[in-house]
Amino acid sequence: MESVKWCRVLTTFSTLSGGLISRRCCIRPHPTSIKNRCAHLRCILSFGTVRVSGLMFLGDGYVVTRHGTVNEQGQAMETVIKTTGYLLRIWILWLAAIPALQAAEEPRQWSETHLDELLAFYREFHSQPELSFREVNTAARLAAAWQDCGVEVTRGVGGYGIVGILENGVGPVVMLRADTDALPVTEQTGLPFASTVKTLNEGGAEVGVMHACGHDVHMTNLVGVACYLAASKSLWKGTLMLLGQPAEERGAGARAMLDDGLFERFPKPDFGVALHVSPVMATGRIGYRPGYFMANVDSVDITLHGKGGHGAYPHATIDPVLQAAQLVLALQTIVSREINPIDPAVVTVGSIHGGTKHNIIADTARLQLTVRSFSDKVRQQLLAAIERKARAVASGAGAPEPDVVVDKGTPSLFNDPALAARLGPVFEDLLGKEHIEVSQQSMGGEDFSQYGRAGIPTLMYWLGGVSQERLDAYAAAGERPPSLHSPLFYPDVEATLVTGVSTMASTVLELLKPE
Repeated sequence: MESVKWCRVLTTFSTLSGGLISRRCCIRPHPTSIKNRCAHLRCILSFGTVRVSGLMFLGDGYVVTRHGTVNEQGQAMETVIKTTGYLLRIWILWLAAIPALQAAEEPRQWSETHLDELLAFYREFHSQPELSFREVNTAARLAAAWQDCGVEVTRGVGGYGIVGILENGVGPVVMLRADTDALPVTEQTGLPFASTVKTLNEGGAEVGVMHACGHDVHMTNLVGVACYLAASKSLWKGTLMLLGQPAEERGAGARAMLDDGLFERFPKPDFGVALHVSPVMATGRIGYRPGYFMANVDSVDITLHGKGGHGAYPHATIDPVLQAAQLVLALQTIVSREINPIDPAVVTVGSIHGGTKHNIIADTARLQLTVRSFSDKVRQQLLAAIERKARAVASGAGAPEPDVVVDKGTPSLFNDPALAARLGPVFEDLLGKEHIEVSQQSMGGEDFSQYGRAGIPTLMYWLGGVSQERLDAYAAAGERPPSLHSPLFYPDVEATLVTGVSTMASTVLELLKPE
């Protein structure tokens, strides 16, 4: 189908039947009337407070180009449509209420047309990051951008979370999420709009703040999607629900919004969709898979107790550092000997702290673990085994019982297979099958999973964020591209945003397709 470009000519006529007539039109050659040099004019007409759509036939002798500005005889478009004959035709169309398609742009075309505005939002979000549960200004700016598009916004949901609602008749509810928080990372990208923000962390130390995980792209993407869908209501029916979610990096923002009555105060979605920028996938590509997509993420803190004393007389002590050494090795047998080999699982000891001096045997030693899995069954197996082995090591040393504290973080993210099957053809039609990747499961975590656990079908996909040229350059140098959370990470944002806005808007058009 030939793409159609908006003719951004706004014309106001004199008063007619008590109201002003204005038009925003799109012109293309009539498929059957080239001989007569005719054209269709798809218009949105405003008659006072009444808005209708209709087709207008341009008379013989006028051919309007795709850009729709000048006819063959060099006359301006404004001159043509101001004539009495054309006014009469418009009036007849209005009275007859002849239905027609609104001249809506395709999502990709719209995102390319409005790329400069989107880039301005991106640079603003990037240069002014805020840490988790401190997203005061970020939430305010995102809310204002949605409101400017005509979205009804509620602020202060689960802290600094915001909810945008755009209703368009009866139909399903589709939820889209963008995370809004940044990381305590000092930026080293050298970008002209790089963050120079510094703040105090929870421990009182000064830290840099950076959008090193792509959340600035995610927010900008939802500004574009919201504005596109608000301007294209003829293409969908139902309710669009937008989430600006805080504290994803803490794995707590989704839970906070749900606990604040997200699905009780607002319509419970029929579907939920989100994306995440990928630092290793080329721009113009996306990746997803049905089923498990990201992992359960749990933290475990273990304190081993002993009996301190002089390092020269270990027989008079109970050494917690030795217990810690034994426990690190014992923990590695859980995945290799207790978990089914076809079930992915990770137990990592991230830190050990014990003792203060060469010749002093400490009273305690502390270990910090991260534990990853997909199924809830394996999750429980891992956590139970960790506690059992910690207690066994302590018992073997004749030591007091250890303290084992489990902090359950984000649950695994499960992409609904039926939703994935429905949206897969949408992605393929838009990008081409060759630009769609079947993603590997990730042991990373994402609290978008909480919405799926709340009972709605969800899908998250990776959005390619680095140009193929940059990826090739890294490969030629024998280097990996900077990862998410790196102070050197930055996306090739122009192409990233075009693909992000067009793919996500297209998912909404599919899920809210009029009957």
